Amino acid sequence: MKIGFVGLGSMGAAIAKNLIESGHEVQVFNRSPARAEPLREAGASVASSPAQAALSADAVFTMVADDAAHEAVTFGEAGIATTLKPGALHISMSTISVATAQDHAAKYREAGLALVSAPVFGRPDAAAARKLFIMAAGADEHLKVAVPLLETLGQSVGIVGNDPSQANLVKLIGNFMLSVIIETLGEACAVAGKAGIDPMHLVELLTSANFNAPPYKIYGSLIASQQFQPPGFSLPLGQKDNRLMLAAAEALGVPLPLASLVHDRFLTLRSQGLGAEHDWSAVALCALSDAGLSNLLHGG
Repeated sequence: MKIGFVGLGSMGAAIAKNLIESGHEVQVFNRSPARAEPLREAGASVASSPAQAALSADAVFTMVADDAAHEAVTFGEAGIATTLKPGALHISMSTISVATAQDHAAKYREAGLALVSAPVFGRPDAAAARKLFIMAAGADEHLKVAVPLLETLGQSVGIVGNDPSQANLVKLIGNFMLSVIIETLGEACAVAGKAGIDPMHLVELLTSANFNAPPYKIYGSLIASQQFQPPGFSLPLGQKDNRLMLAAAEALGVPLPLASLVHDRFLTLRSQGLGAEHDWSAVALCALSDAGLSNLLHGG
């Protein structure tokens, strides 16, 4: 299959490489051209714009950072929608707002174009290992094309519904839940540390019992060891997803007290100068710092 791929960050590059290795004819684009060179060496061709990547594609994937980037690569002057051929499919794997996903889906329907939202759960190592959990939503006829491709990229594909924005909402809900787990682990490690219990031993004990699940193991280890660099998922991206979750909930009239707490944690970290060089699990630093167990918020 001829595939375009737009957005070659750590997640996008890993997914695009897997598509190449699956035998597809892949053309890639990234705003920073240097990011495309390893994929050129792996067998991809390099497009000069999102429009060129979509021009002859049967399916074009996007994996970009935020709403503004998604708008630019989709509906910009050289965007995907300007050249996507009838019958071809845009598979958006980006974590974007529900409102933007709804707007883009409506524009695609009006233009007679096909869109599937397929955001993912998993960090770059999971993307490289084809271990992503993928949430997909779109019209049935579009999902019939998208799902076989997505199944080669992850360990499961969950079908959310017929409205692409539903998958984006589920992704935001999932990241909200992960952020609460991070906050909980930070508070738990703070209590254990003050009591003289090694936080890493605490994590090992609990993840061998009731909390034997990947988020607790992955983030528990990072938090107990205070290893927040390099980022697997950066602090600003986590903050962005928290903001989008709060906006989606407000539009639905649903209060989210825990998301509001995490929102304040993000603001505290950013005011102390932490940014893209830190993993979003650094949210736990607030609880650790409050307990006097970390001075990383103050340059230590």
